[in-house]
Amino acid sequence: MHADRMDPQAEAAIERQGRLPLPHNRYGLKLLRRLTDPIMGLRNRNGPSVGRTIDRTIPGPAGDLDARLYLPAASGPYPTIVFFHGGGFVLGSIETHDWLCRHLTRESGCAVLSVDYRLAPEHPFPAAVEDAVAAVEWAAANPDAVAGNGRVAVAGDSAGGTLAAVAALVAVERDGPEIDYQTLLYPAVGIEADQPSVREHAGIVLDEDDMEWFNECYYRSDIHRRNPYADPTNACDLSGVAPATVVTAGFDPLRDGGKTYAEQLVRDGVPTRYENYTDMPHGFMTLRDVDRARDAIAAVADDLADALEDD
Repeated sequence: MHADRMDPQAEAAIERQGRLPLPHNRYGLKLLRRLTDPIMGLRNRNGPSVGRTIDRTIPGPAGDLDARLYLPAASGPYPTIVFFHGGGFVLGSIETHDWLCRHLTRESGCAVLSVDYRLAPEHPFPAAVEDAVAAVEWAAANPDAVAGNGRVAVAGDSAGGTLAAVAALVAVERDGPEIDYQTLLYPAVGIEADQPSVREHAGIVLDEDDMEWFNECYYRSDIHRRNPYADPTNACDLSGVAPATVVTAGFDPLRDGGKTYAEQLVRDGVPTRYENYTDMPHGFMTLRDVDRARDAIAAVADDLADALEDD
């Protein structure tokens, strides 16, 4: 499930970033958030070009949500990918995932609507799920607002991959909106402390204390952790959810949970493409200087373009 050694470019990228301990308290978390977006805004100034970007708000269940619409250079209308960023449900933003969303737009030929959702611990489960579901429902109901052609997919990485999977599940159980595809990039689902991936790779990007703190901030209780809308591996039946691409990384402590979910989708009859990048760490598809990151984005973009192509 993992290579003998991590990809040298990925290893170097992680070393350059350094591994600052995540602040496991509200004060440190707020400070880190305040620092992250300005830094990422500077880094994003010379990002991959797309046809156009539009910063806007969209209605959410507890107030407006910030969103950024990425449009391809070609003329529309386009299929719409509603994207949710990672960050353990406590960190991350549109800015932290701008580079990934730009590449996804370029490679897929689809419009990407990147959505900020309420973060824990200020807003624990189910706030993020409610926001994600509302964003997908809005995008599906307002195609003209997103230059859409009526085809809709959901996508996300890590915690955002969980939200994408849950949005696909909710859509089936509520009889809409129709979601044509789901792309789950190393999703934070089905994680158990005794999994080999956790035992062997905790400490690479994420350590066990980080993961437990994320869980405490987001779930707040074991009852919530067992809710299918918190973790879709708890669902009894996934049949009927959108076809999926599930990506995992060999050196990721979340790897085995993502693989388990892909197997669960297959067992329930959902067409699923699963790919494990054996020499990659968690979060690798946001690493700008890693060739395999671009290859992986191109591969999932091809899946989306094929699934969303007009019949």
